[in-house]
Amino acid sequence: MQSKEVKKWQDEEALKRYQMIAPLLDEDLDVAKRRQLREEIAEKNGISKRSLYRYEAKYREEAFGGLRPMNREKRRSQALPENWEEIVGEAIQLKREVPRRSVRQIIKILEIEGRALPGVIKASTLQRYLYNAGLGVKQMKRYAEKRKSSSRRFCRAHRMELLQGDIKYGPDIRLSDGRLIKTYLSSLIDDHSRFIVQSEFYDNQRQEVVEDTFHKAILKYGKCDTCYLDNGTQYTTNQLSTALARLGIRELHAKPRACQSKGKIEKFHQKVDQFIAEIRVAKVHSLAELNQKWKYFLEQDYQKEAHDGIREYYESQGVQVPPEGITPYQEFTRDTRGLVFLDTAVVSEAFLHHEKRWLDNTGCFSFADVKYEASTALANAEVEIAYDPMNTETIKVLYRDMEPIIAHRVRIDAFCDKIPPLPVGMTDVVPETSRFLDALEKKYKEDHHLMANALSFGEYGKAGGLDV
Repeated sequence: MQSKEVKKWQDEEALKRYQMIAPLLDEDLDVAKRRQLREEIAEKNGISKRSLYRYEAKYREEAFGGLRPMNREKRRSQALPENWEEIVGEAIQLKREVPRRSVRQIIKILEIEGRALPGVIKASTLQRYLYNAGLGVKQMKRYAEKRKSSSRRFCRAHRMELLQGDIKYGPDIRLSDGRLIKTYLSSLIDDHSRFIVQSEFYDNQRQEVVEDTFHKAILKYGKCDTCYLDNGTQYTTNQLSTALARLGIRELHAKPRACQSKGKIEKFHQKVDQFIAEIRVAKVHSLAELNQKWKYFLEQDYQKEAHDGIREYYESQGVQVPPEGITPYQEFTRDTRGLVFLDTAVVSEAFLHHEKRWLDNTGCFSFADVKYEASTALANAEVEIAYDPMNTETIKVLYRDMEPIIAHRVRIDAFCDKIPPLPVGMTDVVPETSRFLDALEKKYKEDHHLMANALSFGEYGKAGGLDV
C-alpha cells in the first residue's frame, strides 16, 4: 500500500514537471526566446531556473521516468536539523499568515529569527513539506503578471545614466485617531543596477510628490543623465520639466499603454506587493511608521537580494556571474562611473515654486489660507514668492534688487508692537542718528552747565564775606 502511494506521488510530480518544461522542448525556439520562456515559467511556478535546466536534461536523458523524484524514504534519510519539526511548523504558520510569501522569504525569516542556521534549510526540501501540507498551490501561482522581453533586452551600461519613475497604490492604513487614509508609493529606480535611489509613501499623488522624489534622489546620489516617466499628469507638468531642465536632466516619456517599456520598475512593484502583504499583518497606524518599515524592507531585502535581471545582463555579454548572484546595492556601488553631486542650494532653488502676491498695509500676504509676514517696508507692493510645496513653514519673498526676505507664518504673541515701521516708499534716506536723543543730550549739557555756574557763584560770595 505504501509503495503504491509513493509511486502515485512520483508520477504526479513527474507530470507537473513535464507540463512545466513542455514549452521548452520545442526545438524551433531560438536562444533568446527560450531564455525568456524559461524565466516566465520559473516565476509562474515559484522555482529556480536551475531546476528547470535539470528537469530538461533529465527528460532528454531518461524521458518521462527521469522526471520522477526520489521516494520519500530516501528524502527523509537526509540529514535534517534536530528541530526540523519545529521549523516546518513555523514555516506553515508563516505561509498561512501571508500566502504570498515565497519559500525563500520564509527561510530568510526563520534564519533571522534564529530558528535555523544560514544555509541549513534547502528551498526544495521546505517547498515539498509545504506542498504536503496543502500550501503549495498558491505559492506556485504567486506571480500573475508576465515579464516582457523588451525590458530584459535593454539596459544602460552605467548607473545614473537613466532613472525610471512611477507611482504605485500603497496600502490603506488606519491612523491612531480612527481615520482611514490611502497611500501612494513614489519611486525612482536606476536602469542599470536596479537600485532604488528614492522611494517613499505619501498620502496623495499630486505633482509635488514626484518633485519631492526627484529632489531627495538628487540630493542623495547626484544628478542623472535622463529620466524615463509615464504620461500621468504628475509627470507632465511644466514645473517638473523646468526643474529638471535647470539641473541638466533630460526628460523622456513612455508611449501610452506601453507597460513593457517600464518593465524594470513594474518588476520592482511586484516586490512592493510582498511588502504590502506583510504590512497588512503589521498593522501600522501612521505614515511615518509605514515609511520606516518600508525603509527596513527596501534596504535589507530588495537592495541586498541577488537580482536575476543583473545576472542576465552580464550573461548576455558572456561575463561569468558569481553563483550567489549580484545585488542591486553591489552593482550600484561598484560601478566605475562617478556620481555627479550638485550644490544643495542649486538643487533646492530648481524645485521651488514661484508666484506673484500683493502685500497688504502691514506687509503680510496669504498663501494656502495661511497668513505670512514679510516686511512692512514692502507694504502694498507686488512681490514674487518662492516656496517648497513640501515645506511651507517659511517662504522666500523677492522684490526688485533687494535682498530676499524670509517670510514666516504670522503668530500673535502676548506682547507686540501696534505701530509698524515706516514703509520704504515714504522715506528716501536712512537717518544716521536720532535727532530727538541729540536734542535731549544738548539740553542735558546746557542744564548741567548752568547748575555748575550757580554753584561756583555761591562759593565766591562766601569767600568775600558777602551776606547772601
